[in-house]
Amino acid sequence: MFVIPDGKDPSKVIAVMSDELAPDENVPIEKIKGLTLTCRDAGGKDVPVSLAVGKHELTAAIPGSGPRVVFGSVNYGVMQKGEGKMYLLAYHPKAVVGAVAADKLVIGEKAVPAEIVPVAVGSEVRFQFRAAGKAVTDAEVTVIGPDGKSAKAKTDATGHTPGFPATGRYGAWAKHIVPTAGEHGGKKYEEARHYATLVVDLSAK
Repeated sequence: MFVIPDGKDPSKVIAVMSDELAPDENVPIEKIKGLTLTCRDAGGKDVPVSLAVGKHELTAAIPGSGPRVVFGSVNYGVMQKGEGKMYLLAYHPKAVVGAVAADKLVIGEKAVPAEIVPVAVGSEVRFQFRAAGKAVTDAEVTVIGPDGKSAKAKTDATGHTPGFPATGRYGAWAKHIVPTAGEHGGKKYEEARHYATLVVDLSAK
């Protein structure tokens, strides 16, 4: 799932359950209605965001103005694939609205267990995957480019992917597994799978 800034109105975002940066009409929105969303302004102040439920997306007006980071979490439910482990599936979407300063792009482990951070390097952008406050090495990050095509990249020893041209809208996601048992919604699970997602608009300037 992704939180996506409105390309025409910087005061609005939508949340979608999709593999692309657009609503998926084949996926019901009910399971992410519990999404909690927060807007962090340039000064570091966090403000809760109210969401309205649509047919294929959640919509929200984000408070304030100027550069902001919108982030949140939702527990999708306890799942199992075949005879595999029972696991808790959780999503942690994040969207960068405007030209947020580099030192404000990390949300931190107190707010989200995993996140992706865009890092500008010259005319390129790299994506750092972080979990439990630390960089995750040798992780697979799926990057959706401005052309809508997806590519997979591995993180290096500092948790960064290789560089991509810093122009246009990017989406990215990665998975972090916590091998700790628990219970959610009356169902027991053996591990938690946290998916961090990111949407950011970039300009080479």
